[in-house]
Amino acid sequence: MIATILPGSPNFHAVLYNERKVAKGTARLIEIKNFGILEDIDSFGKPAPEELRSYLQTYSERNGRIHQTQFHLAISCKGKEMTEDELLDFAHAYLKEMGYGQEGQPLLVYAHRDTENNHIHIVTSRVAPDGTKINDSQERIRSQRAIDRILGQDARKKTEKDLEKAKGYCYTSMAQFKALLSSLGYESYVKDDTLYIKRQGTVQMKVAVSEIEDSFPERRRNRQRQREIKALLLKYRNVNTDVKGLQADLKKNFGIDLVFFGRKDKPYGYIIIDHNRKEVLHGGHVLKMELLLDFATAEERLDRIDAFIDSVLAANPKATTFDINEKLRRSHAYIKRGVLYYGDESRNLNPLLAETILRNDRIGRIESFGAVIEAELNRLCQIYKVERRDLISLMSERKPSAARAVNQLRGIFDNTTLDYKDLKSAIRESDFQIHRTESGDILAVNFNEYIIIDLRAEGFDLTRLDYKPQKKEQPTVQKPKEHQSQPKKSGIRPLQDAGGGASDSNREWEVGKKPDYDDIDDGRTLKM
Repeated sequence: MIATILPGSPNFHAVLYNERKVAKGTARLIEIKNFGILEDIDSFGKPAPEELRSYLQTYSERNGRIHQTQFHLAISCKGKEMTEDELLDFAHAYLKEMGYGQEGQPLLVYAHRDTENNHIHIVTSRVAPDGTKINDSQERIRSQRAIDRILGQDARKKTEKDLEKAKGYCYTSMAQFKALLSSLGYESYVKDDTLYIKRQGTVQMKVAVSEIEDSFPERRRNRQRQREIKALLLKYRNVNTDVKGLQADLKKNFGIDLVFFGRKDKPYGYIIIDHNRKEVLHGGHVLKMELLLDFATAEERLDRIDAFIDSVLAANPKATTFDINEKLRRSHAYIKRGVLYYGDESRNLNPLLAETILRNDRIGRIESFGAVIEAELNRLCQIYKVERRDLISLMSERKPSAARAVNQLRGIFDNTTLDYKDLKSAIRESDFQIHRTESGDILAVNFNEYIIIDLRAEGFDLTRLDYKPQKKEQPTVQKPKEHQSQPKKSGIRPLQDAGGGASDSNREWEVGKKPDYDDIDDGRTLKM
């Protein structure tokens, strides 16, 4: 058992660190304590990371003299030696020993599953509920002493409990019983007709061999169950490259332990422990060890992984890239955009498989919206181009984030001071887009938070989304009076065209009336 005190912080960055792990799916919050209404997840939904961090900062302000107020601790065991519940019980005892178990002390506990060892992370404040500083003098020395005290008190009780649990299994030899103890995290050996049971390097119990042998039940082999386990062994052998991966897959998926005897690189036998059925089986009676350890070449592995992916889709027609990669993780293989990768090898998946998986990825995105109305689901199917509407079901109620978004949008729509342009801008700033369907539905979609809302079904005033152009006053233009201007008459007669025209031949009458045409005007004709 190891307890690691991690660096402190004035802003509780450990909360964001653990919440990022939760978002990735490699951790989960298993306990929240003394956080007021934030604990009421059923009523208010899961609190946001910033809300948790803000609460711890506000709580720690009761003592302004402490700068590094964050207390961040990781507790881990060897492999799967302890369950999450057992680690949580240990953490409570540890915090009490270290002074962090007082009534009213805020506490966050996260279980991580991103390593081979079960471990938890604890985040709290170095400020006590009464505002005093929790003692941190010689903290690491006191931490180890606390671990020793807790383990010393609990180890014997746990061994007694696990021994009774082991006796409840069905086994037929001492070798099988010792293998069963090994799967529970114990070492054991027989000396002078006594079974010695060790844990954490210390002998915790001594039991007479006869006591164990007397509990051997008389039973007949369950042939059907042996055939089922054999099929599982062969199936997961084909998608793994070594014994370690095979053991991990069987334990995680089916509660089956494989315990080998002999050297790690050259075992001579193995035993199967079926924890779900509480049965211990001789491995050789189920599948010969040389067949169990018949791991394939890279090319053969790709063929087997291909077939395994096909079987996954047959069992779960909606399996996504993430779902399949989770099952391939132990095999050090993964798929991405229709390509299968294994070590340095890669090849395209069967086109039908690739298209099915990509379709399922789109279905997964649609389901993450949590649509509750047909119009919402139909629009999402159009957006993501999914025709298999029958593979997707409506949710019975909106997810908490969608319910909060409805209230947020209602506040925007109810603000009558916003005109059409400002309303559309406020909706965009809230990360929503407005979608109008051919059937007349109007939907608000947030692709960042995976939220979709049928605005008509929620009773929004949709007339506010209708464009209403403002009428502009046109300037008045006076029309000109309807009359034709007449040209002014001049008292001067216009000159006749000097160029010969058609009328020149008729002008002889003018000449004929003036016989002295050739005379010049010498003024004699003027009357005085």
